[in-house]
Amino acid sequence: MTGPQTPPAPGERSVAVGGNTTGPVVTGDRNRVEQRTVVLPEGGLRAAVEDGSVARVNNLPAPDSAVFRGREEVLAELERLPSAGAGIVAQSVLGMGGVGKSTLVLHHAHRHRNNGGGPVWWLDAEQEEQVTAGLAGLAAALDPVHAALPLAEAAQWAVTWLQGRTGWLLVFDNVEDPAPLRPLLGRLTTGQVLITTRRDLPWQDLGTTVYLNTLTPPAALAVLQDLTGRHSEDDAAVLAELAGELGHLPLALQQAGAYLAQTRAHPAAYLERLRTDPATTLAVAAPGDPHQRTIARLWTLTLDALQEADAGAVELLRILAYCAPDPLPRDVLAPALPDAHAVDQALGLLAAYSMVTLTRTTVTVHRLVQTVLRTTTPPPAPPPRPSWLRRLLRCPRADTAPHPSAAALSLLYLALPPGSPEEVSGWPRWQPLLPHLQAVAAHHDDTRPHPQAALLLGETGFHLRARGQAASALPLEERALAITETTLGPGHPVTALRLGNLAATLGELGRHTDALPLAERALTTAETTLGPDHPTTARCLSNLAHTLGELGRHTDALPLAERALTTAETTLGPDHPATALRLGNLAVMLTQLGRHTDALPLEERALAITETTLGPDHPATATRLGNLAVTLGELGRHTDALPLAERALTTAETTLGSDHPTTARCLSNLAHTLGDLGRHTDALPLAERALTTAETTLGPDHPDTALYRGSLSHLRQMSAGGDDSP
Repeated sequence: MTGPQTPPAPGERSVAVGGNTTGPVVTGDRNRVEQRTVVLPEGGLRAAVEDGSVARVNNLPAPDSAVFRGREEVLAELERLPSAGAGIVAQSVLGMGGVGKSTLVLHHAHRHRNNGGGPVWWLDAEQEEQVTAGLAGLAAALDPVHAALPLAEAAQWAVTWLQGRTGWLLVFDNVEDPAPLRPLLGRLTTGQVLITTRRDLPWQDLGTTVYLNTLTPPAALAVLQDLTGRHSEDDAAVLAELAGELGHLPLALQQAGAYLAQTRAHPAAYLERLRTDPATTLAVAAPGDPHQRTIARLWTLTLDALQEADAGAVELLRILAYCAPDPLPRDVLAPALPDAHAVDQALGLLAAYSMVTLTRTTVTVHRLVQTVLRTTTPPPAPPPRPSWLRRLLRCPRADTAPHPSAAALSLLYLALPPGSPEEVSGWPRWQPLLPHLQAVAAHHDDTRPHPQAALLLGETGFHLRARGQAASALPLEERALAITETTLGPGHPVTALRLGNLAATLGELGRHTDALPLAERALTTAETTLGPDHPTTARCLSNLAHTLGELGRHTDALPLAERALTTAETTLGPDHPATALRLGNLAVMLTQLGRHTDALPLEERALAITETTLGPDHPATATRLGNLAVTLGELGRHTDALPLAERALTTAETTLGSDHPTTARCLSNLAHTLGDLGRHTDALPLAERALTTAETTLGPDHPDTALYRGSLSHLRQMSAGGDDSP
């Protein structure tokens, strides 16, 4: 039987295939074309749009969890995007790994599919080849005949098909570089395109950009409650704590919630493991789900990419891991790399991968990123290069890389403001550094002691005590002393300073008995190493006198206070701020002995020196004003004392704030002066504020708190008996 005849092909050496669907075809000068068998179904080239089922075409994975919380506003923003006729709609959902970019877009894509539009197709887009394969897969889904075509041809067919239709949605997930997508997006203008990326790349010319942050604390708690089924008040408290420890990061919450749900483990136990062994805990998926992504694995891949692109960026990131998850001034990192340009370039790369949040002046790292970095093996030592840091840390070899925690410690030390940590003018600089100083202190390994670590710990403790936070200062002062004794020895002058500072901190906490042996050791060490006529010796004398006075040993304290003043006047001069401090301390000793007349000229001299050298609006001036007001009050000169007590309170509130022990003391002094003047009604609210402030800053069992409580009780009794004010 013969089939239909194939007409001759035009051209001198043309060939017509006709029914020859397999086998070789030979033409011309021994040219050979090997023919491939392709069997086309009936109507196989018909446009897929004619098939009503095309709207149901999709390759969406199921959501990774039924729990989806805290993204309602962003999801609504995605749903408000036009679906056709508006040119390119390129939506970049940015954020660090684990913030839930893909999950958010997946929920949006499922809603789009359920609304019955066009096809919804998900493409893994980390590499250009994946995009081509994904589009080819769409072509095959729309018409199976395209499964036989080369991937590039099938992908081009899919793009052409999409250009002629509306209502479709394409998702390009985890895009690393926008350049390969730009020509493609220029052709896809009739439907909706969504892009997720962990890199803060210049997408602005392609569409609206959404920056996806971590969940709010209530939403994070709700996620854990829904995943675990634990909704009681007791469970809510520990789950909220766990959510905070996980930084309210969606992937981490999903990971923890799934683990708790499947193992029936108690959240408190998981929280404890997370704190004691975070690396292992974050790397463990729920039982029976080995394919679940984990935080540690996700960020390790990013670190590998960063290491290849810029090793300096990883070096900065590991340093930042030992800081707090709070904004850090960018200038702190300026000396970390060879020049400022290298630092800016490295920070820009970290921001591009969403590993840090970068502003013009600050850089912030998420707490879980820090945890993963701290608990993974440090990178190998970089190649030898000159380094300020190695010189500063006195590394024995030029090619030895300092530990990231030591690097963070040194950078923060260099960033501290000049002058004493108690100097108020430097507090604006201290303020943003303080959480990072405390974080580095918490992470520093004291088994590798270094004098600079003791210096930073001691300076931070001194600053905290000056700000009225003696309880926070205490562990830092204790560690500073231990490191100093180990590195410099118990008989070193710096050890004397550490002993004296620790004694002063204990004294601020009302622990004068504990402070006494430290203050005695400090004086002995200073006298032995520096001699009796040295400013440090004068300070140690004054500190010991103060401690003895607080213990009621005023007779023992007086000669020490007198020696301290004489030494300060001799070594520093009669008009030095430290001399004013010694004058004031001696006046307090005399007041405690009832020698108010002798104390008065010392208080007046101390105030005059302090106002001249430090200014009228300085915390030390507030103290001098308050002490002079007390002395005048003891002499019955309450009217003279009143304006001084009022000025003292105003100065303390202005310079130190309303929640400071010195402010509480000024409040109590003013209330006492008003009470002595018979103005009990005016005095009462001040005494109440003094007690509240002391309870908050010093604690309910502090001796000063007890004193203010007694003064308030006395004023209430007097007020109930009638106010004698005019």
